[in-house]
Amino acid sequence: MSYYFNHTLSTDFGSAIEKVTAALKEEGFGVLTEIDIKATMKEKLDVDMYNYKILGACNPQFAYKALQAEDKIGTMLPCNVIVQEKVAGSVEVSAVDPTSSMQAIENESLADIAGEVREKLRKVISSL
Repeated sequence: MSYYFNHTLSTDFGSAIEKVTAALKEEGFGVLTEIDIKATMKEKLDVDMYNYKILGACNPQFAYKALQAEDKIGTMLPCNVIVQEKVAGSVEVSAVDPTSSMQAIENESLADIAGEVREKLRKVISSL
């Protein structure tokens, strides 16, 4: 089982970020965090890297349900979506598969919630 869904876009990096953010919003997700890996690697290690951002996406309704079902689930929130451009004009977008990441937790109600979130994230990726 793969632990992510992905899709490649023929666009520039900035436009891809905008498109992904809008698609997440359509499914009730907001972006809580945005980590610029390229900038961080340059600052911390003085290495050059291609465009790579991690978007920490959260659907508050599902996050609340998950926290009610399992109080330590915050260790796995928010849902990460990565946007990377190794070649100019070709941007890969990948989202975590929450059912895969939740397999280690033995909580049936959490598994159901993860399944619902999985379908929403799959819909985001397939809409790009």
